[in-house]
Amino acid sequence: MPDPLSTARASALRAVPVEIRVCVGAARPTIAELLEMAPDAVLALDHRIEDPVELFVGDRLIARGELIEQEGATAGQLAVRLTEVMDGGDAG
Repeated sequence: MPDPLSTARASALRAVPVEIRVCVGAARPTIAELLEMAPDAVLALDHRIEDPVELFVGDRLIARGELIEQEGATAGQLAVRLTEVMDGGDAG
């Protein structure tokens, strides 16, 4: 028979919000290039628009996906369609 206290704790943990960071790419400018940046400057990333994005909780890779644009009531909002979900052994 399950321990009621353990079940309550598990239920409480399920309600805790978790921040997921979506990495769409990286840039490696020099300090000189950073100092020259101004409004409307373009910083090129090392990924293409169609490349998969990576989803992290903290430093742990939890999934990969593709950027999509929401439709309907949230039209124009970015979202991620998951294409790969890591299991505990794959996350890095």
